[in-house]
Amino acid sequence: MKKLFWPTVGIAAVAVSLWLLYDELRWISLEDVWDGLTAIPAQRWLYSALATIAAYLALAGYDHIALTHLKRDVAWLFVTLCSFTTYALSHNIGGSVLSGALIRYRAYATQGLSAQEVGVLVAICWLTFVLSMVLVSSIVLLVEPELLDRYADFAGGHFSSGLGVLGLAIVGAYVFGSWLHLKPLKIGAFELYYPSLPIVARQLLVGPAELLAAAAIIHFALPAAGGYLVVLGVFLVAFAAAQISHAPGGLGVFEIVFLAGMPEVHDVSVLAALLVFRLFYLIVPLLLALPIVLGFERMQYRRQ
Repeated sequence: MKKLFWPTVGIAAVAVSLWLLYDELRWISLEDVWDGLTAIPAQRWLYSALATIAAYLALAGYDHIALTHLKRDVAWLFVTLCSFTTYALSHNIGGSVLSGALIRYRAYATQGLSAQEVGVLVAICWLTFVLSMVLVSSIVLLVEPELLDRYADFAGGHFSSGLGVLGLAIVGAYVFGSWLHLKPLKIGAFELYYPSLPIVARQLLVGPAELLAAAAIIHFALPAAGGYLVVLGVFLVAFAAAQISHAPGGLGVFEIVFLAGMPEVHDVSVLAALLVFRLFYLIVPLLLALPIVLGFERMQYRRQ
């Protein structure tokens, strides 16, 4: 039952979100969607593609940071391909922490890393993501305090600013804890040491860079939106909801939350931009990752 719980939650989230999405977009035809896609200038398609490359390069930095923390030397190309494959698969499978852990263990075990070291690596990558979400979201809330009003009428500017200050305080506490060299977190035989300040600095650069690049994919495909910061803020809310839902690829959840946050933009334009995002950030990386996985498994089979 424990193994089936989160997959069941993810499937249920997809079903409910798709039903809500259908209710929201039932008046839109496939011709409307195609017109929305063809209305995006070729230059904007190119910018979205470049933003995707930047996002996945930043994601590769997650693994490099974690391996630096572990003081393990693994070939740069292997780490980059492993990171790309991990995120390309886990983003589509859902439950990215667990699925990413399984993929990373299969890969890094061949490089001599123990199960505990892979566990620390996954924890550092997850921590980098959460830290980046908190940092970028806090800054957006301070600059655009009316952002949450798109989702809840009770959320005023002071409430958003307070959340922004709280988020920055959490990030500051994390940095301060690193400076103090606090004791490691112990869970049984598992130990997670505080990263050093240079590693924390890299976390606070690489993680936000990935989020900024991922949001830029949609921004370039949605030129009619009210500015990049608005798109970034709505993207962060939708992306967080998709991650929490454990829905495979955030299917339906990401779209319904993003549409709710962009009421001033025509639904056809938003849907077209989200399709561009799914194409570049999810589908194309998945198609590129599958041959890498097959080649890796074939190489391991030959060695055995």
